[in-house]
Amino acid sequence: MARDVFYQQVKNALIKDGWTITNDPLTIRISEAVKVQIDLAAENAIAAERDSEKIAVEIKSFIGGSDINEFHTALGQYLNYYQALEEKQPERTVYLAVPDETYKDFFQLPFIQRAIQRYQIKLITYDPKKEEIRQWIK
Repeated sequence: MARDVFYQQVKNALIKDGWTITNDPLTIRISEAVKVQIDLAAENAIAAERDSEKIAVEIKSFIGGSDINEFHTALGQYLNYYQALEEKQPERTVYLAVPDETYKDFFQLPFIQRAIQRYQIKLITYDPKKEEIRQWIK
């Protein structure tokens, strides 16, 4: 499995943010012949008396030649992972992790905003240089 360019930075940022990495990667078998691999799975104890929050994170760098092509790939993966988790691990929420700078410019385009709303994409924005989570957008 090819790792995203900012994979380690996002993993470090999640750990700094209090998350425990539970799967690296998270593999979900959707049939005998087909499986999907999501970059990371993590848990965070919310409060002692409640269950922990479980997430799966697909990391994208958006440093290739075309942001719209990267978005097409990311959206397709997100929707597939959402469905796979819904069927196999419904307690887990999937997030798409994108660089903060990409979120501030490309993700503000009306077309991209409409896609995020339509497909209810949950986002994590991160700073790859500081290895920090900037925003959780649900």
